[in-house]
Amino acid sequence: MKLPLSWLGEFVSVAAEVEEICRRLTAAGVEVENLERLRPGFSEVVVARVLKVDRHPNADRLSLCEVDAGPVGRFSVVCGAPNVRAGMTAAYARVGARLQAGVHGAGGAASVEQAPPLEAAVIRGIKSDGMLCSERELGLSDEHQGILELDSGLPGADLAATLHLDDVVLDIAITPNRGDCLSMLDWRAKSPPCSASG
Repeated sequence: MKLPLSWLGEFVSVAAEVEEICRRLTAAGVEVENLERLRPGFSEVVVARVLKVDRHPNADRLSLCEVDAGPVGRFSVVCGAPNVRAGMTAAYARVGARLQAGVHGAGGAASVEQAPPLEAAVIRGIKSDGMLCSERELGLSDEHQGILELDSGLPGADLAATLHLDDVVLDIAITPNRGDCLSMLDWRAKSPPCSASG
């Protein structure tokens, strides 16, 4: 069973270090076969609210967007996505952001650190300070027909934290005699192995 620590943390206190939690769960009779550390394929990408959308004066399929990234600032972005609209919450890669999948998801670097930093660009005569990102550009899926629309998130918040992408997933071996481990609610009984004082 795959068990994200962020999900487990919604039910029990997960205050100890990951390796200690694994050791304690195994000692309690729940074998942790493997742990996987998830990392997003991007950096410096934040949640932003699209405040205003106007047509680009020099291109029919481009829009000029004013985005609010909270404490990060307000920016002008040229966007070609058909689903961009005022009032939506989206993923904003500011100047300096790194996208492992590459701009437009067209190619990628071996790691986020090796990806080139995003630079301001002049698109059809208008400066764009960053970009609104699709799922493919963020390395989340192959979807690229529009920008990623978020259900929630405070402008300026780190996108990886908002989407719980920086997480650890435990691979738990569930034996036939441990049906009590198949429900998140039953993990409450196993909370002592997860606490810091354990």
